[in-house]
Amino acid sequence: MKSRHETYDFLIIGGGLFGVYAALYLHRAGHRVLLVEKDQELMRRASLVNQARLHGGYHYPRSIATAKMSDDNKVRFTADHQDFILGHFKKYYAIDRYGSFTDASQFERFCNYLKLPCERIRNHPAFSYDRLEALYLTREDTFDPVLIAAYYREQIQASGLPVLTNCSPAFAERQADQWLVCLRDASGEEQTIQCAAVLNATYAGTNQINRMFGVREIELMHEISEIALLHSSQLKDIGLTVMDGPFGSIMPFGRSGLHSLSSVAYTHHEVSYRNLPEFNCQHRRTDCQPDQLRDCKTCFARPKSNFRKMKVQMGQYFREPVDWQHFQSYFTIKSKLKASHIDDGRPTEISVLQENPYFYCIFAGKINSIYEVEKIL
Repeated sequence: MKSRHETYDFLIIGGGLFGVYAALYLHRAGHRVLLVEKDQELMRRASLVNQARLHGGYHYPRSIATAKMSDDNKVRFTADHQDFILGHFKKYYAIDRYGSFTDASQFERFCNYLKLPCERIRNHPAFSYDRLEALYLTREDTFDPVLIAAYYREQIQASGLPVLTNCSPAFAERQADQWLVCLRDASGEEQTIQCAAVLNATYAGTNQINRMFGVREIELMHEISEIALLHSSQLKDIGLTVMDGPFGSIMPFGRSGLHSLSSVAYTHHEVSYRNLPEFNCQHRRTDCQPDQLRDCKTCFARPKSNFRKMKVQMGQYFREPVDWQHFQSYFTIKSKLKASHIDDGRPTEISVLQENPYFYCIFAGKINSIYEVEKIL
């Protein structure tokens, strides 16, 4: 990396979907933007490792705000990404007879209030009503995170927007109405840039960057999470989410021909309640620390897969045994607001943490809320 001192309107830190979308949005509006990503490639972590659920709102009966935001953005997201979305399958939501925070009547009132399509299915040959209080046919699509990531990488390349990968901020200070930021690449070479505004879109690394820039931290918790990918001809056109409690979900993984399998009890292997992610596995890998996270997908210290436990848990909702062929598992760090523990909500927060110079912080967990950045920027 050559030593130089350039000036930008916006420095975007974090090359996940939210950072990439914000960079393109600002670049197309005529701003001079620099996008910085510490990995070798854009959109490699949480943007890739997820259930690939295009949320319609059903998932959050205890958080009307999250449900409404998901449903509001779904139409636009679907229109903009039609080539990467699969909607031709039957998606069911179900309520377990034991331990659910939401019962059938509450879920029906919730869907009616938000005008979400919801048809109660009294009998279905595939599912076991011994464990299900109620089963509903809903309308929820799945997106393909691999294809979407490739699409946005192409958009970035075609736009001419400058991107630095294998690079992250090493130091930042305020100088009058500008930020002076030292960027360091993987080889240790540094360059200093000046910018009028910074946008932090690093998700699990949010508070590391906030600390570096001297702005307030966000109260977060973090989980090392696993999304298992499987193949089953019996589940080809079916998705099932059992909620609201310690249950799970299985649904098509975009257009891959695979299904994603997740579980509230077994997807999350370890939890950190500190603002920076601290996990036991970091003792085995000294180059992965709370303020410098590595990619869990390729990490030798990552947890062992809980696929078998997830399979047993979700298998009890089917009348006949299902042939579950484990393809692979993705691991990543999932982060959420500590306040979300109360209602299981996943709000998108875009905060202005400082003015002159500006410092914006995006924290979001739902892919179809990318448009929320337009309201602030």
